[in-house]
Amino acid sequence: MDLRAVRTFVAVADSGRFQDAAAVLGITQQAVSKRIAALEKDLAVRLFARTARGAEQTVDGQAFLPHARELLLAAERAAASVRPGRRALRVDVIGPQLAPAALLRAFHEDAPTTDLDVVTLFDADTAVAAVRAGTVDATFRAVTGRLPGGVRAARVLDEPLHLLTGPGHALAGERTVAPAELAGHRIWMPGIVDGTEWAAYYADFASGFGLVIDSVGPDFGIEALLEAVARSASLATIVGERTRLVWPAGHDLRRIPLTDPTPVYPHSLLWDAANVHPGLAALRAHLAARRPERRASRTWTPAWAVRGASPLGSASPNDRPSAVCLRRRGEAHGQFPRG
Repeated sequence: MDLRAVRTFVAVADSGRFQDAAAVLGITQQAVSKRIAALEKDLAVRLFARTARGAEQTVDGQAFLPHARELLLAAERAAASVRPGRRALRVDVIGPQLAPAALLRAFHEDAPTTDLDVVTLFDADTAVAAVRAGTVDATFRAVTGRLPGGVRAARVLDEPLHLLTGPGHALAGERTVAPAELAGHRIWMPGIVDGTEWAAYYADFASGFGLVIDSVGPDFGIEALLEAVARSASLATIVGERTRLVWPAGHDLRRIPLTDPTPVYPHSLLWDAANVHPGLAALRAHLAARRPERRASRTWTPAWAVRGASPLGSASPNDRPSAVCLRRRGEAHGQFPRG
């Protein structure tokens, strides 16, 4: 049913004259007559009878009027549910334990009146497609290559990595560990999936420092990994500095910062340039204002991350349309550590 015709019908019913309805709607009287005629044809009834006093509703018109009002109200509610500023800001944070979730929590604390719908999408292809389709307003990802036209990206956090060991590990007593010192140690990250952006990151990390990262074996979840690391004198894994981990006191796990240089995982915010949701603008401004200053110590990140997204508020090649999407599958950074 043509909602314009229904809206015209209600305007005529309320004003009692085709001419007055035309003035209210900002169209010609002829257009009003055509819309009413089309609606009457669609319903197969007469809705108005023309009289010397104007347009009077027929019995069918009187019966249709309350339903017509409900139709217009339902249409307005449907539009309001997705209209920027009238619905919650939808943001993909990859996983609730990870750094992006902490960034979004800080935004919520800073702007509690902004309604948020927090989602955790399965992979980067899905996330970027959702951004383009408008089913999410933004996503936190590592940008490994060029993005589809209209999708923008900005670096919001370079997250340092930590070594996680049990109390019996040879490096458990160290205050810091250089990445090169990990050579010869078994670094186990069973959640790494080939073809993902975090797999690309750790492949470059291992290659750059002469390490071997073992992803062999079933992924039984974070609790099983923490238990295995806690029991082993030779097994260790890598986690992001802001990854939230809770383990039993008996595990006595050690988080040891990696330094000299400090490897950082490059988190970026991705959004569609055409998205005008005011909450998105507020989120970007919040992240730009609170982006940590450049670290004084030396840092390392893959060359593709340097070529990727620029910090929020800076001129960026991402301001131009680009092509090709990034890929990712499974839990981000293999759940362990998904920075």
